[in-house]
Amino acid sequence: MHFIIKKPQEKRENFNKKLKSNKILRVPGAYNPLSAKLIEEIGYDAVYVSGGVMSNDLGYPDIGLTTLKDVSNRSKQIARVTNLPTIVDIDTGFKSCRETIEKLENYGISAVHIEDQIERKRCGHLENKELISTEQMIKKIRDCVNAKKDKNFKIIARSDAKSVEGLDKMIDRCKSYIDAGAEIIFPEALEDENEFEKVRKSLSSYLLANMTEFGKSKLLNYKKLENLGYNIVLYPVTTQRLAMKNVEDGLRAIFADGHQNNIIDKMQTRKRLYELVDYEKYNSLDEKIYNFNTDGHE
Repeated sequence: MHFIIKKPQEKRENFNKKLKSNKILRVPGAYNPLSAKLIEEIGYDAVYVSGGVMSNDLGYPDIGLTTLKDVSNRSKQIARVTNLPTIVDIDTGFKSCRETIEKLENYGISAVHIEDQIERKRCGHLENKELISTEQMIKKIRDCVNAKKDKNFKIIARSDAKSVEGLDKMIDRCKSYIDAGAEIIFPEALEDENEFEKVRKSLSSYLLANMTEFGKSKLLNYKKLENLGYNIVLYPVTTQRLAMKNVEDGLRAIFADGHQNNIIDKMQTRKRLYELVDYEKYNSLDEKIYNFNTDGHE
């Protein structure tokens, strides 16, 4: 129904091929399916479903309150509207890593990342995080690897150890995670080029850089990260932050002015929305029912 050409297996194959290209993959977070369609149209390489964004969207702080049902249902809705591969944040794996992987693979997801915090985790750019042991994390990674059916489904290991144990111990952890089967490493909350470079020189796996705003990491150009040897760059909360800032500003303006006339230019037009949701493509399904003509709609 969404006119998506690529099947989940093809998306995973494409993701695997892109990783091998030595070109960095740019991956914004999608806070809903419509934003995922926009990410694809603009030309990004994949779509990301952030656990923090999911929590925020439900009105929660990012402290492990979301469930597998919350995350899997939204991830499925996002993945099915785009030909791009979808990467999903599964926090600490929920109650069962095996169940989580089986469900998300079945829902058409291409990759997931799991982190080494305790179950009641917190945002990776906050202080006072608590970690599980390296051995516990290794078991989770192995459970994830053993649960997947498609060899191209990627298990990404995120480590939050840098701010807890220091960079060197984080690197040691990540080496163990690679040995356990993680093909991609996500070193969270690195601060500058020197730290990103040290991690690259120390690890043999694919690497993911998190360029989240207002956090501990310096916001680096994707070309800089590519030159440093990183394979994926995430912009996890960017679209939600952009949307919420504009929603808040607009609502305040309407409350103050009593009308929308002063903020119309800040809005997506009806015509642009109809383009994005493929209104006229639905005519091909049954012209007696679907006979939309969006010309003249702004």
